[in-house]
Amino acid sequence: MLLSVITLLPLAFALVMLVLPEKVIRPVALLLAVVEFAVSLLLLTSFDKASPAIQLVEQIPWVPEMGISYFLGIDGLSLWLVILTTFLTPIVVLGSWTAIDNRIKGFHAALFVLQTSMIGSFLAMDAVLFYVFFELSLVPMYFMVGIWGGQRRIYATVKFFIYTMAGSLMMLLAIIYLMFACRDTFGQMSASLLDFYRLKIPFVAGEFLNPQTLLFFAFSLAFAIKVPMFPVHTWLPDAHVEAPTPGSVILAGVMLKMGSYGFLRFVLPMFAEASQYYAWLFLFLGVVGIIYGALVAMVQPDIKKLIAYSSVSHMGYVMIGLFSLNMYGVSGSLYQMLNHGISTGALFLLIGMIYERTHNREIAKYGGLAKALPIYTIIFIIVTMSSIAVPMTNGFIGEFMILLGTFEASRPFAIAAVTGVVLGAVYMLWMVKRVFFGPAGELVRDEHHPLHDLNARELTVMAPLVVLIFWMGLNPNFFLDYSKASLDHFVKNRDNYRLAVSPAQPKLENVAVRGEAQ
Repeated sequence: MLLSVITLLPLAFALVMLVLPEKVIRPVALLLAVVEFAVSLLLLTSFDKASPAIQLVEQIPWVPEMGISYFLGIDGLSLWLVILTTFLTPIVVLGSWTAIDNRIKGFHAALFVLQTSMIGSFLAMDAVLFYVFFELSLVPMYFMVGIWGGQRRIYATVKFFIYTMAGSLMMLLAIIYLMFACRDTFGQMSASLLDFYRLKIPFVAGEFLNPQTLLFFAFSLAFAIKVPMFPVHTWLPDAHVEAPTPGSVILAGVMLKMGSYGFLRFVLPMFAEASQYYAWLFLFLGVVGIIYGALVAMVQPDIKKLIAYSSVSHMGYVMIGLFSLNMYGVSGSLYQMLNHGISTGALFLLIGMIYERTHNREIAKYGGLAKALPIYTIIFIIVTMSSIAVPMTNGFIGEFMILLGTFEASRPFAIAAVTGVVLGAVYMLWMVKRVFFGPAGELVRDEHHPLHDLNARELTVMAPLVVLIFWMGLNPNFFLDYSKASLDHFVKNRDNYRLAVSPAQPKLENVAVRGEAQ
């Protein structure tokens, strides 16, 4: 029951938020978020990192006539993404202490519902259940941006909702097709991913209108929008700029990973031939996203929008690593998902802290901030080093592995991707120079917004993120070892991918799954 507890506990917390007196909401929300994180750490003690099988399985029939079940399981592909979600939530709660000053009950309830939807997406092994969690994440984020966002929040949140919903409907049609394909192949309908992996879906190279290619692009569109990949990325900068700081942290830290995880869990193993055939397209779009995101970030006057476009660039690395289809690239991509959640989440928190002091994010109005806020400056520069992949930080490990994998798959794309490393250093360090050094800008001189360095709460928010930046940069094997068996199985068997259930698990009900379990 551990997976169900981790998934559904935040939903219970959301109900608790709605009945508590407002004056105790924040401390209770922080306590509950820490409890959820502590429970999720039990996964590390229960998880067999030497096995690529699905572990801690829970399955209850939901709509048995259609082969739909409440089916949760975890392996090395999803383990750290679940823990990343539970790790960031208490940080977001503590970071929002002063950022959210109205409708506090509703905000924390929405945050916990969002946590359930994200964890459920990473643990669902039934496609319909995955779709339910995947779509559920839209609702709380819609309200977080629409209620607690900036001046153009309605435009941003509607755009975000429409983009994501449009892509998801294509995925829903593809899931329905695969359920009927299971009926034709195994004699009964099923929405189990373990059954989907066993299907032999026809593919014809060079012909677009064949089942595997159409299914490949239906799923890819949904996940590419969520990542977001160029050219379906345009909702992201608007959503980030208008979202409140906690919303931006969750959006960048976890929600974007739901898209890249979807490629890893669904697209690449289910449609191996189409993935191989069209890998060049996604390598090309990933490289374009890396360079385009960096160039557009370089000219942004708003510091928050600059970081938003840096996300487009960084997630481009994740995509080229996935479509390199080798161990270096795929391992680096999974690691970079975690890195991006830590470093970009930290940057949005830091930007939120300075925004609370000055109520302005315009880079040109800053300058000389290092003298006024020395501790803030040191932490900001450390996180910036992580973002631009300086050695000994977590970002270096992820990007280095991705570039190794891409070089093995396609040297021209690897060479092009390296330019993004240079451009990333240019726009981030130029921004640091303008904001923190040189003569004091008008916001720093403004007596109406007196500047004070980080307080104890803000230091508590940032300390775990800084520790992880160096821990993941200096000891990556601690994290990679938990995923190694699953990634090795994925890469070596991708053309005929199967997932077994751990022998310690109970036998499952679906036809193909039953065969795997036995």
